[in-house]
Amino acid sequence: MINILAKIFIKNGDDVSSPSVRSAYGKLCGALGIFFNLLLFAAKLTVGSVSGAISVTSDAFNNLTDAASSVITLLGFRMSEQKADKDHPFGHGRIEYISGFLVSMLILAVGAELAKSSVKKIIAPEAVTFGWISVAILVLSVLVKAYMAHYNFAVGKKIDSAAVKATATDSLSDCVTTSAVIFGLLLMHFTSLNVDAYFGLAVSVFILWSGFKSLKETVDPLLGTPPSEEMISKIYEIVLSHGEVEGIHDLIVHDYGPGRSMISLHAEVSASADLLATHDMIDNIEKELRERLGCDAVIHMDPIVTDDEGVLMLKETVSGIVSDIDGRLSIHDFRVVTGPTHTNVIFDAVVPFDFSMSDRELRERIADDVSKVNETYFTVVNIDRAYV
Repeated sequence: MINILAKIFIKNGDDVSSPSVRSAYGKLCGALGIFFNLLLFAAKLTVGSVSGAISVTSDAFNNLTDAASSVITLLGFRMSEQKADKDHPFGHGRIEYISGFLVSMLILAVGAELAKSSVKKIIAPEAVTFGWISVAILVLSVLVKAYMAHYNFAVGKKIDSAAVKATATDSLSDCVTTSAVIFGLLLMHFTSLNVDAYFGLAVSVFILWSGFKSLKETVDPLLGTPPSEEMISKIYEIVLSHGEVEGIHDLIVHDYGPGRSMISLHAEVSASADLLATHDMIDNIEKELRERLGCDAVIHMDPIVTDDEGVLMLKETVSGIVSDIDGRLSIHDFRVVTGPTHTNVIFDAVVPFDFSMSDRELRERIADDVSKVNETYFTVVNIDRAYV
């Protein structure tokens, strides 16, 4: 069904690198989600009202929140299509994350309300009317949700959308919760044990857990997360394929929404190389990153000494000293300035965020260890953090 609708409504549907095609897939999934979830909500609410089963009613309102989340997802994809403007020069791609945040809050609110209703029914139980038609409707609901999980997983993978993948996971979770409700109804029918309110509470707890999980998945990219290992590898591969680049550091990938990233990095080049030729090479690398990864790139040239054996040997020595302190530490921007009484050894030390020593303690430790090599060496260390 999803493939037929995609062929009808999405032009050039195979070109998922296009923001408009990607958005069209997201909106199509959102529209189908609204239709299916409203249909399931109406069916389950009818069953819950007739039977008096709070677990079924809880599951019905779970589908209603799913419909609302589909509305927000659809609007999120629609709004994220807007072009950059003077107030939002990086575009509107992060609206997709914001829409996911709103969906998560809605899920949490509904889960809390259903938990409250279930606890009341545990305290004051009510009779539940069993019917095979009700069970059949719930079984059909599981099949529908399984299909929704299938096409959302497929589309989410196709367009690489965290929002659509989250919807798929939510649909799969609904299969589990509805199956639990069916089991509870059958258990009550064959054993006469009134466990409806307990299953309703279990469903509400599951909804709350899904809400918290979804909240984390949407808050993380809003706060800022590192790029994938795959993307980092591709960046290094592209930049270092140009032989004149000796190394890379200070790599940062700024995320402004799915498919909207900006790269900034420092490329180490020989200090003795032709300046204009090196600048031309950097321009070509920026262009290649834009064409192959779809990201704007800003590259800073860092000149380094590549033809002074003394400086290179001292750099290797200092690098070993820093690595001995902690194997995760590294250095870059290494320079040596020799004076009449002492030699300044200048470099940046890259430190992980969970490093136990303070910046001051690390500087003192490095200075002490380097001075043991030669007491005229004075270290000037800038502490860096790795953002990838």
